[in-house]
Amino acid sequence: MSKQQRRPTPSPKSAASKPESRPAIELPDFFRNTRLQSLLVFAFAFLLYANTLTHGFVQDDAIVITDNMFTSQGVKGIPGILSKDTFFGFFKVEGKETLVSGGRYRPLTLVIFALLYQVVGNSPFVFHLLTVLLFAFTSVVLYRTLLLLLEGWTTARGQAPLVAWIATLLFAAHPIHTEVAANIKGCDEIITLLGSLGALFFTVKYVDTRKVSWALAAAGAFFLACLSKENAATFVVVIPLALWFFRGVTPGQSIRHSIPIWGAFLAFFILRGTILHWKFGAAPMELMNNPFLKIVGDRWVPFDAGERLATIVFTLGKYIQLLFLPYPLTHDYYPRYIGIKTFGDPLVLLSFALYAFMAVYALSGLKHRDPVRFGILFFLLTISIVSNLVFPVGTNMGERFAFMPSVGFCLIMATLLGRLRNWNTAVGIAGAAAALFSVMTLLRNPVWESNEKLFFTDVKTSVNSAKINNACGGVTFEKAQQEKDEAKRQTMFQQAFNYANQALNIYPNYKDAMLTRGGCQFYLKNFDAAIADYRAAVQLSSDDPKVRSYLALALREGGKHFGEKDRNLPKAMQALSESWQINPEDAETARLLGVANGVQGKNAEALQWFSKAVEMAPDNASYLFDLGTAYYIMGDAVKGEEYRRKAVEINPEVVKEKVGGR
Repeated sequence: MSKQQRRPTPSPKSAASKPESRPAIELPDFFRNTRLQSLLVFAFAFLLYANTLTHGFVQDDAIVITDNMFTSQGVKGIPGILSKDTFFGFFKVEGKETLVSGGRYRPLTLVIFALLYQVVGNSPFVFHLLTVLLFAFTSVVLYRTLLLLLEGWTTARGQAPLVAWIATLLFAAHPIHTEVAANIKGCDEIITLLGSLGALFFTVKYVDTRKVSWALAAAGAFFLACLSKENAATFVVVIPLALWFFRGVTPGQSIRHSIPIWGAFLAFFILRGTILHWKFGAAPMELMNNPFLKIVGDRWVPFDAGERLATIVFTLGKYIQLLFLPYPLTHDYYPRYIGIKTFGDPLVLLSFALYAFMAVYALSGLKHRDPVRFGILFFLLTISIVSNLVFPVGTNMGERFAFMPSVGFCLIMATLLGRLRNWNTAVGIAGAAAALFSVMTLLRNPVWESNEKLFFTDVKTSVNSAKINNACGGVTFEKAQQEKDEAKRQTMFQQAFNYANQALNIYPNYKDAMLTRGGCQFYLKNFDAAIADYRAAVQLSSDDPKVRSYLALALREGGKHFGEKDRNLPKAMQALSESWQINPEDAETARLLGVANGVQGKNAEALQWFSKAVEMAPDNASYLFDLGTAYYIMGDAVKGEEYRRKAVEINPEVVKEKVGGR
């Protein structure tokens, strides 16, 4: 007798065990060979993402790997990972890691990355290989879990192998998963789903066999899932619901069987609260970490309740659209990719009606214990925690947030196809969809090769996102600084300016975009505009010395330009004086103040400034020569000659440069 035949089945009295009247589907042995199917699923999922193995570190990989002070220490960094907020290792400053409401405690993937870093360093190939292997293994676990669940419901018609196979095929191929599987940081989503599915599988095995070892395995798997990402929490409801649907137990029994899961979650919750000091926090008043803000007058205020709910409802509809039609995809759904919505928007009403129908349909037919209804509830439960309804997630939406909920979608589609009388038709439709999804996945994967490729591809989709426009502006600005051809350099600075300006049109207080735009204006020699941008950036972060240094530099070079090109000495003096107040240790500013005073006939003041420049840079030939000239003008030829001689000793060409320059 086979293992499947020996497994305890639900009570005949349960609704879950009632066979439907349609005849059993006669599936070929190919679909019933679970070992072969598991190998094929693994190979299929792996090959779909094999073209990401040569990619570099991209996007948030910097937060968890390359720029994380704990991960990059290898094994030595593990205590820091376990004892701090997940983002602390990136920000490296107390308090900044809680910019996203509630903080984050997701140490498991960072510990794995640290161990890997200890062995291979910052080799992206090995990290990508790990990610793809985890995705392929998760697909296999999904297949085996669905197969186990469905055996308790569809044995009479033999649907379980077909439905599990189709659902897994669609899941593995779906392009919406590219953000998770093609990006190393996506390991947190993968391990969360892997652990959650493992917990479900082990719990069902416990119910079927009553072996305590399965319950302990379920608790362990779920605890690890929670340590990877908090959205595993939805499985404290999903698992007892699955037992009720597919094992015909009573609600009370399903809860009792799920006690190990609740215990594991409680342990995680206490650990998380202890590490994060029980800080849950309100949504920050900063648009890049709270999309539900708008400008009223001259200040930022939260959306009103109607706008917030309507925007969330619209976003939930967007998830369903992307599950059915995953195009176009983008990694950036930040403000204002999705604008401010109201319930007067037909698409908001359509999304609301769709979700209301799903909820009513699933709940009103609970007694039928139908996998379609379970799939709907699975989707609704797992999407809820990332929808901004439960707590703020820091952005409107993300394709990675659909990774876990997509299991429910795939189960719904597979069950509906499995109800077709002809299995060939079901397999044909599923195969065609999977083939299309696979092509879309293979074409989307290369976009994740580098930040530059990702940004400049997705900005065409996320036109109204401040974040991606700022990112494109920053990349272009950095490339322009390295460009040798002056014409190309100026063109690139103008392009960077356009991106940064678009970001600021969306989010006027975006400090990073302000700095990029100010830098572009600086190199384009629009000094008034550069100074204005840097002033605004200083107001937003007055405690940041780097930003203040940018303003000082713009004032210095602006002052030089105002004096030499515009012949506006008062404006030049004002800019140079302010620059000196900000940075009184810059020798070049002192020299320029000496020149400006000298041009105005203030020879004593000029001498003082040239002296300060030489004090700070005693080996600078130009400064020494200027100081010597100042002494000559003041009538001290001896000192004048002394400093000029020192200048010539350092740089024999200095006389030619100075005289030629005049």
